[in-house]
Amino acid sequence: MSGIVRLCARHHTPVIAYGAGSSLEGHISAVRGGVCVDLTRMDRILDVHAEDLDVNVQAGVRRKQLNHYLRDTGLFFPVDPGADATIGGMASTRASGTNAVRYGTMRENVLSLQVVLPNGCVIRTASRARKSSAGYDLTRLFVGSEGTLGIITEATLRLYGTPEAISSAVCPFRKIEEAVATVIEAIQLGIPVARIELLDDKAMSAVNTYSRLSYAVAPTLFLEFHGSSQAVQEQSEQVAGLAETHGGGPFLWSTDADERNRLW
Repeated sequence: MSGIVRLCARHHTPVIAYGAGSSLEGHISAVRGGVCVDLTRMDRILDVHAEDLDVNVQAGVRRKQLNHYLRDTGLFFPVDPGADATIGGMASTRASGTNAVRYGTMRENVLSLQVVLPNGCVIRTASRARKSSAGYDLTRLFVGSEGTLGIITEATLRLYGTPEAISSAVCPFRKIEEAVATVIEAIQLGIPVARIELLDDKAMSAVNTYSRLSYAVAPTLFLEFHGSSQAVQEQSEQVAGLAETHGGGPFLWSTDADERNRLW
């Protein structure tokens, strides 16, 4: 990789890194021509440090591939942008997703990166240490840089324990302001909601049409709670009470896997 970048630098040729091609923003558009470097075959999971809750992967590893690999360790990687993107692309675009409310975005979940700079030099932005204030925070500089500062070839990621129980919920509201107020109060009260998505009436109409569902065509919250069986029940009931206070309902929720998939 460094040899390719060094050669392109010598000839003043743009370099565009390609991952899964799942981004909608046109990051891989060669607006000035150049060389496209396909990273999809750099798909090795290098090291899993279960005791330290981190993993080192190559840039071409995909999100679902990583979680499938981790399934027997009791750990998972929570950032879920929807598409089955590569880790390198997710780091480059500072990917977010439905889990961000609890687990954060790629910014909070990348511990270190290996990057090929525009001159072909290879650097590692940080160590695996969780507690460190030494030197520049280069990791945060490259996460979200959209490929403009270098090509990410490896990433060290933060992992989390797989929750004992998961509860999913759906709740429609009369007005979008009522749904927003419910979310604000839930966060202010410290209820550890794992996922929150808000769809307006037009989006709900599109979902019903596309997936042949029968949800109310109204502003709707989709939520998920992680924890023990007792904890997710308490969290669901707390948010249900807040939603009712703000005119929302019915608040449908379940811990059954099939029912959760149906709700979401």
